[in-house]
Amino acid sequence: MRLLHTSDWHLGRTFHGASLLETQRNVLQEIIDITRERQVDAVLVAGDIYDRALPHVDAVRLCNWALGELRKTGATLILTSGNHDSASRLGFASALLDSAGVHIFAEPARMLEPVLLDGGDHQVAVYGIPYLEPRMVMDELQVDRASHEAVAGAALTRIEGHLAGLRQQGSPVVSVAMAHLFAAGGQGSDSERELSTGNLDVVPAHLFENFDYTALGHLHGRQRITEHIRYSGSPLAYSFSEVNQRKGVWLIDTGAEGITGYQEAILSVPKKLAVLRGDLADLLADESLEYAQDAWCQVTLTDPERPADAMSKVRTRFPDTVVLAFDPQGGKVKEKSSYSERMAKATSTAQVCSDFIEHVRDRHPDELERELLDSVIRSTREAQVSK
Repeated sequence: MRLLHTSDWHLGRTFHGASLLETQRNVLQEIIDITRERQVDAVLVAGDIYDRALPHVDAVRLCNWALGELRKTGATLILTSGNHDSASRLGFASALLDSAGVHIFAEPARMLEPVLLDGGDHQVAVYGIPYLEPRMVMDELQVDRASHEAVAGAALTRIEGHLAGLRQQGSPVVSVAMAHLFAAGGQGSDSERELSTGNLDVVPAHLFENFDYTALGHLHGRQRITEHIRYSGSPLAYSFSEVNQRKGVWLIDTGAEGITGYQEAILSVPKKLAVLRGDLADLLADESLEYAQDAWCQVTLTDPERPADAMSKVRTRFPDTVVLAFDPQGGKVKEKSSYSERMAKATSTAQVCSDFIEHVRDRHPDELERELLDSVIRSTREAQVSK
């Protein structure tokens, strides 16, 4: 049999305020095409189908379309909830959807009800583990420590017991676990919501060593923890920290002897990301940056003084700049002082105003601005005298 592993669709997410719905539709169409063309038997979506617990109606419509089109390929669909999903909303009508070939694991009670796929000379047992919030499930799983390692360990122990009973029935069983968590050894990115503080969210990878394959979600970079434990990553980049990631899905082949092969299917990049750094004039003139003119851009200007109207000037060449930062380099090193210290040293109203402007934008007022300040100060004084 052939499985496709994807995750972290985050339907409804925006990119620095810009809608991604149409881009998400396009990349989901690619996954649908891969499912059909590569003759995939089951699609595994390991959590974070939506970007928020209460998704926008357009995101729900997009999900409905995607699942319908995937099901038309003949593939069985298996989804687990992620930390961005509402388990109760995602799992609505899951018992009814089972009969339609769409299996949703959103509640811990379903973990011992694997989806059994018939491979002829073997079965594939897919155990879906929904996102387990430790304090919400620790009593149900009978653990005394509110950590991701504790609840994941308890869940997997129960599943392994069920799997052992299944294998005693005689037919070869290839075991697959699906989970949404931070496995030790994984590389994160800026677009993932932290599960907990102080590394309490990290789950040891060895907990999954008894499964033939583990399909993980949560980390947005496609990666291997071990040969049989993998993240598919998100199908789109959701932060500039993902600029160098190659987005895609994993294809996993099974046989009576277990996992027989892995393939990667690379997804196209609907809109590139560009991280640019340099003086404003250099960035606007550099011919090698032509590729960034149609990309989402994160720009850091290194001019010694912050340029006036910087964003507008940057966007004359890079119109889709969504992040602009400043890191002045070179020039005369200025003595750092607090705003209160500046005010204490000021000897005139004009200097107070000038120091305030420099403090908030890291640049002295230019000649025209100084003339305007002087005019306002003079008018204010004349008005006070006339009273």
